[in-house]
Amino acid sequence: MTFRSKIDAWIALLSVGVAAACLGGLIHVALTKSILEAMVVSPLLLLGIVLPPWLLTSTYYVLGDTELLVKSGPLQWRVPLVDIRAVTPTRSALSSPALSLDRLRIDYQRWKSIMISPADQEGFLQELENRRSRLAV
Repeated sequence: MTFRSKIDAWIALLSVGVAAACLGGLIHVALTKSILEAMVVSPLLLLGIVLPPWLLTSTYYVLGDTELLVKSGPLQWRVPLVDIRAVTPTRSALSSPALSLDRLRIDYQRWKSIMISPADQEGFLQELENRRSRLAV
């Protein structure tokens, strides 16, 4: 079962702003800098253009039968459901694959944790509990 990330408006605006600024920078570099300077700076600017929209459109969480798959752009995490120790609401602004500050912190294994922000938190929590209870039987 797939759950999309909730997206806070300010995060969306910031992401679009970063991509737009990088696009402006790329145009500026292409028009005013030497070929060598453009070749050095352009890859970073291209990353700044591509990555924010990629994260906005591809951050989601998949509850499988035995694991939670967290996808965010080119990154992914796999959390075995049997290893989850606690799920708690948080508004932490620490970096995570969550596009909203309305987050769930998932503690798993001994010292690991990840924060996610499913748009349907209630549905996510219910489905997570259902799948974890099936594994316990």
